[in-house]
Amino acid sequence: MTQMKCPKCQGSLEAVVYADIEVDRCTDCHGIWFDSQEAQILKKIEGSEVIDTGDPKIGSKFNTIEDINCPKCKAKMTKMVDLKQSHIWYEKCPICYGIWFDAGEFKDYKQEDVQDIFKGIFSRERR
Repeated sequence: MTQMKCPKCQGSLEAVVYADIEVDRCTDCHGIWFDSQEAQILKKIEGSEVIDTGDPKIGSKFNTIEDINCPKCKAKMTKMVDLKQSHIWYEKCPICYGIWFDAGEFKDYKQEDVQDIFKGIFSRERR
C-alpha cells in the first residue's frame, strides 16, 4: 500500500493508536486523518485528546488552504463546520467519509464548554 501523504502540507502520515483505534497524524504539521466515525468514537473516550500533539496556532494557519484531496481515495474533500462548535473547521471526504482535523482541532472538538459560545460568536464564516 502507498504511504498516505498529508492533504495540507504533503508531509508523511504516521499511524497513532489510542484505545485500539488507529488514526494517521502528519509528522510535519500534526494534522490528523480519521477514517469514518473514528473521531466521533474517540471523542467519547477519556484521554484520547493526547493524540492531538500539534500547535493550534499552526493548525489554524492551514485553514487558508482552500481545496484538499482525500489522502485515501484522492476525492476532493468537502469543507465542514462543526454544528456545536462553529469555530472548528474540518474537511470530510464524500466518498470514504474520513475527516481531516488540523493541529489542535481534535482537542478543541473534544472540549465543549462556555468558551465555545464566545469562539462561535467571533469566528468568521467558512467559505
